[in-house]
Amino acid sequence: MKKRCAILFLFAVTIMTACNNSAEIKNNEVTKTKADSLLDEVDDGHAVAMGKMGKLNRTQQQVSRLIDSISKLPAKAREAAAPYKTKLENLQEELRTADVNMNQWMESFNMDSAVNNTEERIRYLTTEKIKVDKVKEDLLNGLQKADSVLKAKF
Repeated sequence: MKKRCAILFLFAVTIMTACNNSAEIKNNEVTKTKADSLLDEVDDGHAVAMGKMGKLNRTQQQVSRLIDSISKLPAKAREAAAPYKTKLENLQEELRTADVNMNQWMESFNMDSAVNNTEERIRYLTTEKIKVDKVKEDLLNGLQKADSVLKAKF
């Protein structure tokens, strides 16, 4: 009987300890800081833009080929295609700018900036979020414009 009580007592102590530990774990879970959230938002913006870089490069090549093709047309056809060529050249510049801005942002971004200074890190990541959102928006807008210009033809 004493043996059974001792086993039940140890079992009860084990259960209580396990329950107490899980409560402590829940109370000590690391909550996401403002800096962590901002870093996630910056990373999300970067991921969206990076996911479109392949399409951006293919579109740039397609636009270049069309510009080259128009340049090789006979004079009358070149003249008729001049407004379309102008649209393509403007589009080419817009896509090039989006590509350059994306690369510049990636080269300048420092994920470890001010890791030991929370206020400075939040300021830095807030600024970087604005920058990456602009880069992403320019890239997506350029691709959307390209879709409509390339479908229009002349």
